[in-house]
Amino acid sequence: MGDFADQKAAIEREFPGWLVWRSDAGRWYATRGGDLTEERLRSGAATTLSADDAAGLRSRLAAEDG
Repeated sequence: MGDFADQKAAIEREFPGWLVWRSDAGRWYATRGGDLTEERLRSGAATTLSADDAAGLRSRLAAEDG
């Protein structure tokens, strides 16, 4: 799939509510765009996820939102 901007936009469309970015080192991150309830935090919901690449981030997001 295309460059970072294209992949970022595709992931954000696929997983609404998550903001995707990439570090200077090339690691991919997704951070929730809104606040989580205390209950969701206690149940282990993540506010930020990371992966080595776009495919890995998609996988982590799918598991989190699953």
